[in-house]
Amino acid sequence: MPSHSNGNLSMAYFQDFVLEGFGGGLETQALLFAVFLALYMVTVLGNLLMIIVITLDARLHSPMYFFLKNLSFLDLCYSSVITPNALANFFSSSKIITFAGCATQFFFFSLLATTEGFLLGVMAYDRFMAICSPLHYPSTMCQSACTRLVLGAYCGGCLNSVVQTSFTFHLPFCSSNRINHFFCDVPPLLQIACGNTAINELLLFGICGFMMWVWHL
Repeated sequence: MPSHSNGNLSMAYFQDFVLEGFGGGLETQALLFAVFLALYMVTVLGNLLMIIVITLDARLHSPMYFFLKNLSFLDLCYSSVITPNALANFFSSSKIITFAGCATQFFFFSLLATTEGFLLGVMAYDRFMAICSPLHYPSTMCQSACTRLVLGAYCGGCLNSVVQTSFTFHLPFCSSNRINHFFCDVPPLLQIACGNTAINELLLFGICGFMMWVWHL
């Protein structure tokens, strides 16, 4: 690991992280592996089935099911960003993830989680229009409008992911390389950063507050 000397202070900047994950012995790890694997398989099969059924059944080609299909796709990708690596780490002695690997996982996790949040807001808007403006609903929620709303959710998620990843991984991680979590997320990364994290915390609070406001519109 590279080091930097500043006066009497010498700091080491880590190139790899260690995902501490869950504690316990081999039996506990095996049990957790089985539970996580079962949940992941149910998630993958359930979302794939949902996507296939909505795609093939012409009766389900409506705005509500269009959004539901996109939500299933996001949930499938969201789970796949985290779970496979977590499953591999249950029986790994090192549990190491590279700096680039952690940043990549963090980017896609943030992208998919934020996009899912915005898409839930879009789905709430769709139901609001269907209930409160049924006569205008077919023209308001046409195919082009639905596509634009989904693309807007992805753009919002991508923007948040780029900002969060840039701000988080520009911090110096010199106090420790052990992440007290089973994947790379903002709070555990901020805990091991040795720089000023006030801006990162304010940014995280602002984005979460904005998303809560969108959900309650």
